[in-house]
Amino acid sequence: MKYKMMARQTGMTLIEILVVLAILGLLAGLVGPNLLNRLDSAKSKTAHVQIKDLEQGLEMFKLDVGRFPTTEEGLEALQSQPSNAAGWNGPYLKGTVPVDPWGRGYLYKSPGEHADVDILSYGEDGKPGGEGDSADIHNWK
Repeated sequence: MKYKMMARQTGMTLIEILVVLAILGLLAGLVGPNLLNRLDSAKSKTAHVQIKDLEQGLEMFKLDVGRFPTTEEGLEALQSQPSNAAGWNGPYLKGTVPVDPWGRGYLYKSPGEHADVDILSYGEDGKPGGEGDSADIHNWK
């Protein structure tokens, strides 16, 4: 007597797939919000680091030219020489002048109201004030 070996199908049943999807949904629900909070926190930290880099570039500009760039010259003076900046020895930043992590340019004022120069990002919401991720990020204390 010959026994025919039946090919056994391997795979997952619908119930098994639903259980896996339920587990993945629970994990996403628990881990997702924490991950998004860390991403927002990372953006704020990135803005602080960029502002420090801009401050260092501005200090180098001042050492060479004898003054900070005017508000009108802006942060672009760190990349290209203004017409009245004798002694300019830049560029003072690697690459281009950065935008904040939310895609907006940093606000720059010289002389500043809070420090020698003011560098400011309005945070995630792009509006003055705010709390948490929408809080302003700046170079003064």
